[in-house]
Amino acid sequence: MVARVHTVAFSGIEVLDVQVQVSLTGGLPAFTIVGLPDKAVAESRERVRAALTAIGLALPPKRIIVNLAPADLQKEGSHYDLPVACGLLTAMGVLPVEEMDGFVILGELGLDGSLASVAGVLPAALSAVRAEKGLICPGPQGGEAAWAGDVSVLAPGGLLELINHFKGSQTLGRPRPEARADDGPKLDLADVKGQESARRALEIAAAGGHNLLMTGPPGAGKSMLAARLPGLLPPLAPDEALEVSMIHSVAGHLSEGRLITRRPFRDPHHSASMPALVGGGLRARPGEISLAHNGVLFLDELPEFSRPALEALRQPLETGRVSIARANGHVTYPARVQLVAAMNPCKCGYLDDPALACNKAPGCGQEYRNRLSGPLLDRIDLHVTVPPVDPFAMGGAKPAEPTASVAARVRAAREAQMERANGKGTRVNALLAGEALERIAGPDGPGRDLMAEAAERLRLSARAYHRLLRVARTLADLDGRDGVGRVHVAEALSYRQINLAGAGSTAVEETGGRRRGRG
Repeated sequence: MVARVHTVAFSGIEVLDVQVQVSLTGGLPAFTIVGLPDKAVAESRERVRAALTAIGLALPPKRIIVNLAPADLQKEGSHYDLPVACGLLTAMGVLPVEEMDGFVILGELGLDGSLASVAGVLPAALSAVRAEKGLICPGPQGGEAAWAGDVSVLAPGGLLELINHFKGSQTLGRPRPEARADDGPKLDLADVKGQESARRALEIAAAGGHNLLMTGPPGAGKSMLAARLPGLLPPLAPDEALEVSMIHSVAGHLSEGRLITRRPFRDPHHSASMPALVGGGLRARPGEISLAHNGVLFLDELPEFSRPALEALRQPLETGRVSIARANGHVTYPARVQLVAAMNPCKCGYLDDPALACNKAPGCGQEYRNRLSGPLLDRIDLHVTVPPVDPFAMGGAKPAEPTASVAARVRAAREAQMERANGKGTRVNALLAGEALERIAGPDGPGRDLMAEAAERLRLSARAYHRLLRVARTLADLDGRDGVGRVHVAEALSYRQINLAGAGSTAVEETGGRRRGRG
């Protein structure tokens, strides 16, 4: 007799069906697992053996062969422990064959028969729904699986509980879906003194989902501003929350099986490698850009990141996904992020301060900035200078506008974008493209004249031109305007990292007072 139970393998967030086939035959006692298992899967033999012993069962004195089909698919991870144990118990007649066929199973076994959390429960549950099957997973992750919707979830704390459930001596209740509590520190923009231009740029970035680069000396407040951006952003929509949680589930970062409802904010250290940023490694795990999907990726000390790591971000920033190619396969993860970066103007950080700058100024500034490629900078919509703040003037500064007030304007701008999309288009202006971009963000006559003049004199790329249109549309949304005017185009031009001369200087003159006044 060959017993069969169902489990899964993962390729990114894609779920692949795997069948665990268990055969008990005559011959010398042996326990063999075949089907291209990795080290963790091969070691499950000892965990299964010890778990069965702990609950008072012994392996039959037969030749046990476990096949993980399809045999040409690499099997990785400890979540195969429970399916192997269930297949073996089914072959031994302990668990019912018919009922076990209706479940997808995954979980890691402890030596005492307990179940430990594993990665990928949420995408496995969604796959089980599509296959019209139930799901068996570790107890702590029952709430995670319950988010999949209409699926029968069994979440035992150990192997003995599962056996007792099918024997009828114990009943496992359906777990309740739970969301992650927003118990992080409440950071308020009111704590930021001065920096009106940077605050204005942060509001625009939040309203339209635009990428932002802040340049200024140490201690000017760049990281402080970036940390307050999540407070301006709306919560995740239900489909966005499910997608973000799937990525974190595959990465094993979904704490206590609770769905993520707040937009992710990831701030890796500048020593992060290219696989750490975009994904990769032995098992092609998601990187920081995927873990920040539908949220914010903050890169402090931007030029200090390795050049290959930064260049690897260029394609995901444009396409919203990252494809990891390996000799044994390709894995794709979502990576639609809002990039916020900060940097000093030069290596020492005090390029514009004659009293503190090093003796290599001003050449050191250009050398430092040359660590960043033009194509990468071209993908950043908003470039803003964050000047130093006089510490003695901070005490007497007027109270700054709090996060709640700015978030209300951001929410109104985002609602206008959602209303235009009508459920069929992009949710934020930063993703507008093609015909929709020209139709929604096309400026009026004077604005179009300024765009044409700027494009000619400043030699804007097609990408820069489109990004300018998107920023101008966001500025109009913040003003509550239906159309994009010359003033919006001018302010959008003032945030571009270009050599502003001719038409560009006109744009700065038109918007200089506006940026200083509103912040």
